[in-house]
Amino acid sequence: MEKNLQSNEAIKKLEALVQEVGTCMFISSGKTARQNTRPMAVVDIDSQGNLWFFTNKFSNKVNDIVENSQVQLVFAHPARSVFIDIHGRASVETSPQYIAEKWTPLVKAWFPEGKDDPAICLIKVKADEAHYWSVEGTKVGAMAKIAMSAVTGKKLEEGVHGELHF
Repeated sequence: MEKNLQSNEAIKKLEALVQEVGTCMFISSGKTARQNTRPMAVVDIDSQGNLWFFTNKFSNKVNDIVENSQVQLVFAHPARSVFIDIHGRASVETSPQYIAEKWTPLVKAWFPEGKDDPAICLIKVKADEAHYWSVEGTKVGAMAKIAMSAVTGKKLEEGVHGELHF
């Protein structure tokens, strides 16, 4: 079933799906057409639907973003049948205020000096396009739908998918 969502409803759906997955494959390319992919954990989704990540300001991904702000985020949790594909524009944020707002104790594992670490920064991704796929309900319920579809001969409704517009 297709279900496209707008504004606050889209942001709430994005937050719920990202919470289930947590980590995405963050894809950037810099000046070249070569895609650089790495796993990154989302630390926040703000009220506008922007996704935030902590990173090292001297990393290759920051260099890529400075050269080409277009990025792709791919989230996948097959066991929960949750998938999200986001294309957007990234920016590097070094504001101590943002760093303090988004800080969590887990981030200290990568930045032992804490919020004042000279290498710390944030990446903010503003989504231009977002698509999602998920199964509503439980795995048992999904299996029951498959069995019922096989018995009745009716086409299986495989879950919910759609676009998120922020």
